[in-house]
Amino acid sequence: MSTRLLFSGTPYSTLPHKYIRPESERPKLSEVATCDDVPVIDLGCGDRNLIVRQIGDACRHYGFFQVINHGVSKKVIEDMLKVAHEFFNLSVEEKMKLYSDDPSKTMRLSTSFNVKKETVHNWRDYLRLHCYPLEKYAPEWPSNPPTLRDAVKIYVTEVRQVGFKIEEAISESLGLDPQCFKNVLGEQGQHMAVNFYPPCPEPELTYGLPAHTDPNALTILLQDLQVAGLQVLKDGKWLAVKPRPDAFVINIGDQLQALSNGKYKSVWHRAIVNTDKPRMSVASFLCPGEDALISAPKPLLGDGMPAVYRDFTYPEYYSKFWSRNLDQEHCLELFKN
Repeated sequence: MSTRLLFSGTPYSTLPHKYIRPESERPKLSEVATCDDVPVIDLGCGDRNLIVRQIGDACRHYGFFQVINHGVSKKVIEDMLKVAHEFFNLSVEEKMKLYSDDPSKTMRLSTSFNVKKETVHNWRDYLRLHCYPLEKYAPEWPSNPPTLRDAVKIYVTEVRQVGFKIEEAISESLGLDPQCFKNVLGEQGQHMAVNFYPPCPEPELTYGLPAHTDPNALTILLQDLQVAGLQVLKDGKWLAVKPRPDAFVINIGDQLQALSNGKYKSVWHRAIVNTDKPRMSVASFLCPGEDALISAPKPLLGDGMPAVYRDFTYPEYYSKFWSRNLDQEHCLELFKN
C-alpha cells in the first residue's frame, strides 16, 4: 500500500491480503438479524423512576441502549459530523502529518486497531483525541479543518454531561446513591474516536472492528444515519442495530461491569463495512480517573455474593487491554478473583 491510511480517495477494487480474516473469523453477514427491540430511553420524559428502571433493565439484559431527548442539540451533532467528514476528506499528505501507531499518544490519526501487533488489519481509519480536561488537550487537536477544535469542544462538553446523567441513573438502578459510581470513578477522563470506514470491496471477508468490549466505563456513540454498521451480541447471536435519528447508542464498558459486580454486562459489539458507501461514527468514552480504585461498592457484596473481580486501577487495566489483540477473550477475565 502506498500509504499507511486506507482512505486516499481511490476506491479499492479488491481486498488487500492483510485485511482478509481466516474463514472461521469472518462476519457471516447472512446470519445477522436486525435487533428490533433495542431499548430506547427518553431522558426528557420527566419520569425519573421510569428512566432508572428502563436503564437498569437495559443494562441487565442488553448491555446497551439508545437515548433520545438527551439534551445535545441537533446543530451540535450536525457540526460534529460535518467537521469529521471534512477532516477525512483532507489530502492524504495533510492527514499523514498526524499519523501515529503509538497508542499512548493523546492525539493521533491511525488505522485498524493496533497495527504493530496485528496479523490481520481492520478496515478503519480513525482520529483519536483525548478530550478532558479541555484546556490541556484541545491545543494539540488538528487545526485543519479550521472549525474542528470549536465543533469538538462543544460536542464533547455536552456529551460528557449526558454520560454523567446516565452514570447516575445506572448507580440508582442498582439501589445505590446516584453519585456512587461517579464518586468511585473520580475525575473521569474522556476520549473520542472519530471512525471512518471507507467503502470495502469484500465486506464479508473483514471487519471495520472485530468483536470486542469497551475497556472504559461508558461509551456514547453517534451512529451514521445513512449507513448502518454496528452489531451487538445478544443471547449468542449477532444483531444489527439500526441507526435512529437524534439518538445516541450507550454501551456499558468493562469498568461498569466490574463496579456492578458483574450484574451489568459490558456488551460485545463489532463494526462491519459497506461495499458502496463510506461510514462515519463518533465514539465518546468516559474513563475512570487514574487514581480511581475499581472496586464493587459494599452494598453489592454480601448475602453470599463475593466480589467477582479483584480491585484494580484503570491504568493497570488499560495497559493489559492494549497489550492484547482486540478480539481476544474478555480482558476482565484476567481480573477475576
